[in-house]
Amino acid sequence: MSFFYVYILQSLKDKRFYTGYTADLKKRIKSYNEGKVISTKNRTPLEIVYFEGCRNQEDALHREKYLKTSYGKKYVKNRLKNFLF
Repeated sequence: MSFFYVYILQSLKDKRFYTGYTADLKKRIKSYNEGKVISTKNRTPLEIVYFEGCRNQEDALHREKYLKTSYGKKYVKNRLKNFLF
């Protein structure tokens, strides 16, 4: 049984967030912190602050797109209110 993970990373450098999805969460985070991902290469180190599991890729992609919208960002902000403040 495989899972896909939607995740939110935070840059320890500039405190900005990055949202994505993957089938291998540990490997993906490692690749970010090794500077192998162009979009976040200059923002390392990154730490995971939130993740969700989905049973299929389509659901994970849909959830990732939602979390990138203004409503999704509000959801995450409310979900992580103790972490962020």
